[in-house]
Amino acid sequence: MTDGATSSHPAVQAQLERLGKLGMGGDVLGLERVTELCARLGNPQDRLPPVFHVAGTNGKGSTLAFLRAGLGAAGQRVHAFTSPHLVRFNERIRIAGTLIDDEALAPLLEEVIDAAEGMKVSFFEATTAAAFLAFSRSPADACLVEVGLGGRLDATNIVSPACTGIAGLGMDHMHFLGDTLAAIAGEKAGIAKAGVPLVTMDYPADADATIEARAAELAVPRYRKGRDWDISARGGALRYEDALGTLDLPSPALGGIHQVGNLGLATAMLRHQRVVETFDIAKGALAARWPARMHRLGPGPLTHGIEAKIILDGAHNPEAARMLADSLGDGPIVLMAGILRNRDYTAMLEAFRDRVTRFAGLPVPGHEDHDTKDLCAEANRIFGLSGSYPTGDVGQAFDWLRDTPPASGETVVVMGSLYLAGDILRRNEEWPV
Repeated sequence: MTDGATSSHPAVQAQLERLGKLGMGGDVLGLERVTELCARLGNPQDRLPPVFHVAGTNGKGSTLAFLRAGLGAAGQRVHAFTSPHLVRFNERIRIAGTLIDDEALAPLLEEVIDAAEGMKVSFFEATTAAAFLAFSRSPADACLVEVGLGGRLDATNIVSPACTGIAGLGMDHMHFLGDTLAAIAGEKAGIAKAGVPLVTMDYPADADATIEARAAELAVPRYRKGRDWDISARGGALRYEDALGTLDLPSPALGGIHQVGNLGLATAMLRHQRVVETFDIAKGALAARWPARMHRLGPGPLTHGIEAKIILDGAHNPEAARMLADSLGDGPIVLMAGILRNRDYTAMLEAFRDRVTRFAGLPVPGHEDHDTKDLCAEANRIFGLSGSYPTGDVGQAFDWLRDTPPASGETVVVMGSLYLAGDILRRNEEWPV
């Protein structure tokens, strides 16, 4: 299982194929395997620059994008480990501000896979170890680490952070994390470390109480949105406030009303950690980039000849779908969606009720997904349509847009999976950098 990772570089591809044969496919949780693997590699996780560790159901990647931009705008060198990749595996490992190149990636993966001989480790565990090994060998001022799944038992949770953060919570991966928001909150709060600042959003009472109890147990200074920090819109700008003072910030470059909160979380993390002294939050707000989040597709092979505005978003659970719908304004939508089989597609489509004029169901290449006919049947029911289009290929959906152009004022929205978003970016030749 290689999480859809392939490479045009022969040496990298050879190692990705080896990685897929290590023995554990799919999502697995636990720290024992990654701890042993990193021990065989000399414990690189103990030789990292100051680590900012971020968990959350939605928004953790965007929060890292704001952290990276805010630190980078002040001249800081920043490592970053994020997942999943969209187009190329290299996107997961950013060394001192630059995506790892193929010539460095191939021997790095080879070293990690050789060290794993005789072990059964997952794709994500091996990838995490590779990132930590790369980061330990290159100087930087900060290291940003995004949790893969959950937090408490996620492979990244062997780091010793300078600051931890929890972004938005939602009902996702319940078969791993629990079927209540409080249980999920407890798993996310598992990244908290004794005495290390923990910065969070505000949550419903039961989830918040779970995080508060964890913070108290570890004597963690917790900074909660709405109590210890806040951010709000003021005209065309933003106002951030905490006990340290007030900041006037520009509206972020990342689209979507939910990005205001993610910017606030990143700001609070930077202001309440005690290790990295120099950052520029205002410049970072304008400089942050995070592909496939309210991403307007540009000219390319897929979009050629289509005049309508096309928004691509990796929203892949009901909460993310609702945030996307809220961020799109009130106009009519031509919706195209491909959704993995383990996702609640009814709840995701419901987020767009009374907005959708046409619908196309998309396959998610290389992954177990909902049948496009089922998506279209549900779309017809929810949106009151009769002619939704169950495509067999993403290209067919874009041909459909060319053949029957959206009406003036309609926005095309493509959503449902980050794997789908990555396939579309690749086909449209928009490479994340």
